[in-house]
Amino acid sequence: MNRLQRLYAECGQSPWLDNLRRGWITGGQLAALRDRGVRGLTSNPTIFQKAIQGSSDYDEQFSALTRSNVAPRDAYWSLVLRDIDSALDVFAPVYEASGGEDGFVSVEVDPTLAHDSAGTLTSARDLHQRVDRPNVMIKIPATREGLPAIRTMIAEGRSVNVTLIFSLERYAEVLEAYVAGLEDFARSTSASLSGVSSVGSFFISRVDTEVDRRLEALGSTDAMHLRGKAAVAQGQLAYRMFTEKFQGARWSALAARGARVQRPLWASTSTKNPSYRDTLYVEELIGPHTVNTLPDATLEAFDDHGVVARRVDLDVAAAEHTWQAIGAAGVDHGAVAEQLEREGVSSFQKSFDELLTALTAKAAELG
Repeated sequence: MNRLQRLYAECGQSPWLDNLRRGWITGGQLAALRDRGVRGLTSNPTIFQKAIQGSSDYDEQFSALTRSNVAPRDAYWSLVLRDIDSALDVFAPVYEASGGEDGFVSVEVDPTLAHDSAGTLTSARDLHQRVDRPNVMIKIPATREGLPAIRTMIAEGRSVNVTLIFSLERYAEVLEAYVAGLEDFARSTSASLSGVSSVGSFFISRVDTEVDRRLEALGSTDAMHLRGKAAVAQGQLAYRMFTEKFQGARWSALAARGARVQRPLWASTSTKNPSYRDTLYVEELIGPHTVNTLPDATLEAFDDHGVVARRVDLDVAAAEHTWQAIGAAGVDHGAVAEQLEREGVSSFQKSFDELLTALTAKAAELG
């Protein structure tokens, strides 16, 4: 087995791909990655902006949509959902073989609705109904306004990828929204709860980027020694929260109905600082019932020279000490999380808006 296959077979972690391009579908590369051990896929507005603006693969479909007087915003969703549907086909065998544990493809709600609870829920329901496939996950940001939509979607028996998690405090709310949503769903049906799946997506490398910047600004010897340690420590503490949430009488009642745990998903796992090893955010967060969604370059790096070993809960006491030390050095963890959430939402909105502007201009040229 290669390293990607060993991640799952030996450590219980599912490697997913954090990218999508139409050429990978039509050219067979996505199926080849699946056969190498990739067990699912995530997408976001920035990925689709790069894919659609960075190739001619979408021109024929977009031209046909424009000739049919489809508005650019609606055309965007038609382009995206064709790719999502095709990727769902690629990963359907994994979904079937795993009994619904893996083989998921995630598509994100309109990012301009990140602070609109009702709008997010409407968008999420619409996407789920339009795709109408058992292995689709609807991505909803873990903003305060997103939490009610997450709970309602779960309560309606729909699978959700909760994205843009940057703090342990917000993660606790995400976990509660999932469990409470399952309890709502259990009260509304006598059927098994096993058809509902969810992941909670922590954005890893962005935490180190911002915390390191603040540590360097502080400039003390203690602060400088803590660089490159925040993201992994937070992920390891999040894993402890995950294991604690999914035990005890409350969870056992749901598990008896077939409920699945909401797996932690490590996102943004490419290494931004070139002085850190390129597999850092994969190796240090390997453990059972987790997902790591890998950008293609990180995936290739790990499959080439990564170390496959369970490390996510190897020394949680050390992670706790590191996390507290960073705060004691002068870094406000809450302020970091708030900034990263603002930037994450803004980044996806910017990609969405820029792509719509480009599609509108292209439609005008074709018209």
